[in-house]
Amino acid sequence: MKHLTCKLILGAIFSMSLHATTITDMAGREVTLPESIHKIYATSPYGSYILYAMDPSIMAGWVIAVQEKNKPFLAPSSRDLPVVGSMSGGAQTSNIETLFVQKPDLLLMWSTSSLSPIGNINQKLEQFNIPYVYAVAESMEDYPKVFQFLGRLLHQEKRGDMLSKRTQSILEDVKKVVSDIPQEKRPKVYYAEGTDGLSTECDDSIHVEILKLLGDVNVHRCHTSNHKGFEKLTMEQVILYNPDVIITQEENFLNTVKSHPMWKNIKAVQENRIYLIPTIPFNWFDRPPSFMRFLGLQWLANLLYPAEYPIDIREETKNFYALFMGVTLDEKALHVILAPQSFITKE
Repeated sequence: MKHLTCKLILGAIFSMSLHATTITDMAGREVTLPESIHKIYATSPYGSYILYAMDPSIMAGWVIAVQEKNKPFLAPSSRDLPVVGSMSGGAQTSNIETLFVQKPDLLLMWSTSSLSPIGNINQKLEQFNIPYVYAVAESMEDYPKVFQFLGRLLHQEKRGDMLSKRTQSILEDVKKVVSDIPQEKRPKVYYAEGTDGLSTECDDSIHVEILKLLGDVNVHRCHTSNHKGFEKLTMEQVILYNPDVIITQEENFLNTVKSHPMWKNIKAVQENRIYLIPTIPFNWFDRPPSFMRFLGLQWLANLLYPAEYPIDIREETKNFYALFMGVTLDEKALHVILAPQSFITKE
């Protein structure tokens, strides 16, 4: 009886407007939408972050809680939105009561394939009697199309086109630079995960797509065993790889790697080429992958190929945050985001 009552209440609250329009989403589904969309809930981190880039004022909530340190780098309207959780993927953590209170007009789903948005999750969504659309991106190269789709969906075509063109431009510029660099001159990169630095990702993982775009430079060659990743390595394997560059988002690892008797002999550490990935307010490289990877792509391209891709990362960061995040960065904010960028070995 309780479940039936919940369904009836949800159906009443999420009932669609009599004045509706129809759109074809990126999975090829025809969806009837309310004439006016005031609030959207994106059910995955991918969708949540890209919806923020389009229009933070339209967000109904976050999938993941926003850390206090990140709030100053977000639009005020989004800083204290409720956490609803995920309604897709393997970790479905949604709080239906919170979703019920927010009364979204639309759900934004995310898929990595136009063939996958079927099955149990769709059956679950149908119970809410609320329209939902799919954005589809198999890789970063699909993000320009996602921005265009969201522009049409939100009747913000100009903004969608602007963000689409910028992401496409970054992709094309970086790919052109990398294509002219011989394979033997591309540095070998190791992505160190975990506090011990001995977890990483296979070269075909979505979590290291940036490394693929930068010349397929990931030293760890294998097939990803599961979507979660975190492939475990031994110190002996890392020594054999002897990477030219190490990137990490683990500050503890960064702070201890110099004193470790094994790591200090790795080429990247000896040559001061170990870099901390920026993560404020969203990760520039991974976990969860988002549109911020386009700035991360520029950041790492400049570190790997400074002569061939000689950008001013501080200016690029200011411009990117202004366009995509809607925030203006002063020098203090830039320092918080970008420093420490690298670990400098001291004699």
